[in-house]
Amino acid sequence: MVEILGHHHISMLTKDAKLNKVFFVEKLGLRLYLKTVNQDDPSMYHLFYGDEVGSNGTSLTFFELKPMGQTHKGTNAISRIGLLVPDEASLSYWKDRFEYLNVDHDDVGIYNGMMSLKFRDHEGLEMVLIPNNDRKIPADWRKNRYTDIPEEHQIMGMGPIEFKINDITSMKNFLENDLNFKLVDSESELVYTIDQEGLYSDIILKEEEGQKERPGKGSIHHLALAVKDEAELNKVKELLDNKEVLHSGIVDRDFFKSLYYRHSHILIEFATDGPGLPYDDVEQLGQQLDLPEFLEPRRQEIEDNLEPI
Repeated sequence: MVEILGHHHISMLTKDAKLNKVFFVEKLGLRLYLKTVNQDDPSMYHLFYGDEVGSNGTSLTFFELKPMGQTHKGTNAISRIGLLVPDEASLSYWKDRFEYLNVDHDDVGIYNGMMSLKFRDHEGLEMVLIPNNDRKIPADWRKNRYTDIPEEHQIMGMGPIEFKINDITSMKNFLENDLNFKLVDSESELVYTIDQEGLYSDIILKEEEGQKERPGKGSIHHLALAVKDEAELNKVKELLDNKEVLHSGIVDRDFFKSLYYRHSHILIEFATDGPGLPYDDVEQLGQQLDLPEFLEPRRQEIEDNLEPI
């Protein structure tokens, strides 16, 4: 059985890296801890936001695609990102902040049986703040010193991730039988988790008929699930090989190793817990363009083709 540790990161599409940075750093108070490029197309930025050091499970990443149009929302897609805040008092703080900063948001309400605050970025990316209260979180999550948001209200990391699928049967079987997710009792939705004491690994399955989503700016590209190391990643590869399904094979991303697999039209990445970023000095994170070793010989060309952000 493959051992999943929780969420690793989640990746989205943006049309404008500058505006994206303004929203997620200046408005949401996350830290731009890694500024790099799409390794498959180094003409585009790949930006990583998270806690102070980019701990696994806190990272929202964005690929910049300047020609990208509007998302046509639909099914067979990752439809919403849950973000954890400390408690219900934080929802009031964020509602006031959103109103002051003109961030598109709903009133405080109920999401999956929990108090919540739904909101959207400037490109329509759907997110929801959920109080963690006294639930368990990964021990390595850290507060961010590089924001004006008080520590008691900062976004902590990723919570429940919502999938919309026109037939959830196959995804249910994959989560339960292959990845060892457990079904959580829920009033309205099917919720699967690795750890019933926390929300940091939850996946919400919603069955919804209709047209398949057509991605654009503000759409969610893939969810990455964390595994301990390359040996565990090889277990994922063996599992998928035995099923005789298509997958990427193991890909070295320099900062971690990955394998990609599309299930029910949804792209899922399995990513190793390390090695992480090569920095001892936290101050350096996100300050320069970081490139994997194989792209370093092209640094000048790549930097010349990127618009500074």
